[in-house]
Amino acid sequence: MHTHPREFAEQHMHTILARLAGPSAVPRADQVDAVHAVLQPASRVLVVQATGWGKSAVYWAATHAIRSTGAGPTLVVSPLLALMRDQVSAAERAGLKAATVNSTNIDDWDDVFQRLDADAIDVLLVSPERLGNPRFAARLGALLARVGLIVIDEAHCISDWGFDFRPDYQRLARALLSTPTASVLATTATANERVTQDIGAQLSGDRATIHGGNTVTFRGTLARTSLTLSVVPDLSPLQRYAWMADALEQLPGSGIIYVLTVAEAERLTAFLRSCGHAVDAYTGQSDADTRLKVEDRLRHNQVKAVVATSALGMGYDKPDLGFCVHVGSPSTPVAYYQQVGRAGRAVAHAEGVLLPSDADERIWDYFATASIPDPQTAAKVLHSLGDMGGVGRSLIELEADTGVRRGRLEALLKILAVEGVVSKDGSAWHATGVPYEHDTAKWTALAQVRQQEAGIMRQYAHGQGCLMAYLQTALDDPSPAPCGRCSVCTGHLPFPGLTPSQDKLIAARDFLRGVDVDIEPRKRWPSGVGRKGNIQGFAAGRAVAFADDPGWVAELQVLKTQALKMQAWRAQSHKMADTSHHAELGEISPALLEGAVATLGRWAKNWPARPVCVVPLPAPDMALNRNLASHIARRGKLPLHDVLRWTGGPAPDDVASTPVVAHLEAAIQWGTQADGHDDAQTLPSGPVLLVTSHIRTRWAATVAAALLREHGASQVLLLALHLQP
Repeated sequence: MHTHPREFAEQHMHTILARLAGPSAVPRADQVDAVHAVLQPASRVLVVQATGWGKSAVYWAATHAIRSTGAGPTLVVSPLLALMRDQVSAAERAGLKAATVNSTNIDDWDDVFQRLDADAIDVLLVSPERLGNPRFAARLGALLARVGLIVIDEAHCISDWGFDFRPDYQRLARALLSTPTASVLATTATANERVTQDIGAQLSGDRATIHGGNTVTFRGTLARTSLTLSVVPDLSPLQRYAWMADALEQLPGSGIIYVLTVAEAERLTAFLRSCGHAVDAYTGQSDADTRLKVEDRLRHNQVKAVVATSALGMGYDKPDLGFCVHVGSPSTPVAYYQQVGRAGRAVAHAEGVLLPSDADERIWDYFATASIPDPQTAAKVLHSLGDMGGVGRSLIELEADTGVRRGRLEALLKILAVEGVVSKDGSAWHATGVPYEHDTAKWTALAQVRQQEAGIMRQYAHGQGCLMAYLQTALDDPSPAPCGRCSVCTGHLPFPGLTPSQDKLIAARDFLRGVDVDIEPRKRWPSGVGRKGNIQGFAAGRAVAFADDPGWVAELQVLKTQALKMQAWRAQSHKMADTSHHAELGEISPALLEGAVATLGRWAKNWPARPVCVVPLPAPDMALNRNLASHIARRGKLPLHDVLRWTGGPAPDDVASTPVVAHLEAAIQWGTQADGHDDAQTLPSGPVLLVTSHIRTRWAATVAAALLREHGASQVLLLALHLQP
């Protein structure tokens, strides 16, 4: 090593900065110190600095220095494809030969591996999922023996306490940390003290310590002088759409509009386009090619904004983003800081605006528990895998057998894989035989931390003090201070303030009420029920509204209230008698009824044949479904055939699909209603329209549709007022 190690580090830092930012760029003192620390043999270094500080320059400079001594390449673990693409480009601008191994370039892997073997690559970037790929895992041992530096970027993802904890990422990090010779550098812009200490302990190989072990940590202020933060409170969901349409006319440059769900991203994108704005959607369901195109369009200012979920966040490199607006609040201050920090990195002024909503907290509750394993659910999944005698089950088979919803099931399987309890071979999951031991204390503490963080975001949304200082304090910044620029400090809100224009409000309502929602039919019956194999149920379905649909907020609340009233009446009467003869029960708002008619009108253009009758979906409480069916039958001049009845109690909830379907097969029967309703026992020949007020799991509609098909319906079409997530 050079006789003056810090000068050696500074020399390479200067070289890299000159290539990245021009010959006049001057390194920060902490950047040089961090490179110096990384260059120590087998060092463990953590850098927690604000977005735009220059964390990537540290590992490019360290790589440049290490390679100049003849040491092996740097291995960078990166959690997002967008981030990897940007990092490859940045490394090449820094004069380094870079390559990536990820799910989108499998055909290039052999060439990359050959270049690695020839020592012709300075930096290899990998995604965390690669450890599960046999081709990559087979080369990992030899690769770890050669690398000079391992970089874990966005390192908060390896911490159980991080806002974006990823089991795959933690599993790969553990494997990489086993190397005894390479230095390890972890970087993040979004870590409070607890996350910082946990990452430091993991880097040191000692999860028991609470002080970061022997990891050297560089932590600076998280204040962002270029960002003007604002909270625009008390807007209804519809007003938020209108506000966004108005604001895009004046917000500076191009930017990102963050939303909490995929459905919201698609809805808001479609509405803003209808207003003439150039916007694209970007979600976890976008394919790789689409993501790349959207990233490039935003980077080259070909769109005004990208409406995105958290899938577009960490590391996306567009320094001149002029704004970041959140239509809905993230559940933690760390997540919010990470996302809003995309804006204003290389411009003097950028806007960071939060439009909170009362509906946000229901979404927070889901995501707060989605990544925390439930021991009963884990036991259910392991029992299902154990029944296969080592053959294994696909994700779809596990979902059908256990009834655990897809997102929660995937999250649970990843955690069980990290613990060594399950493994994956191709598309099949297997139980390894290792018992699952639920760490109750750990997961309870994590749930409590997330509740506390949600409370912090609740207070932030109410503007209780300087917004920038509030975020700094929440992230344990050592030097929080009032910014003098935010909406709390100045009392000024960005255009259009608290009052979006009336024309945009009307446009938003009309547009959203014209958006149709597809209901996907179920494909296969679960094992252990009367029907077997592929399902002959409803062929297609449409809903008027989905989830917290901004266009129908008031009407959906009335619908929910009516459903609760009927449940309460049934509970009090201790019987399953029908409620439809109670005039005060089962009312549906006229607007929602007309919305159902309009949905059918648009949908009918694609029907090969018009339905010959309307059938209400049987349920323990029939009033809503009968009232809807009667209205549709009158407006469509179709006969109403009340040919299905419900017997027994409600179907079990949140259990495996098998007992749910078994209950429904017994409960949904053909023939005279229990309350005396008697209809023709035969159906007219042709398609049947099955209608219901609410639908969630789709199993009741599936069983009812199968029964209609078995009694002569040539096709079953499903109409629902509200598709619940």
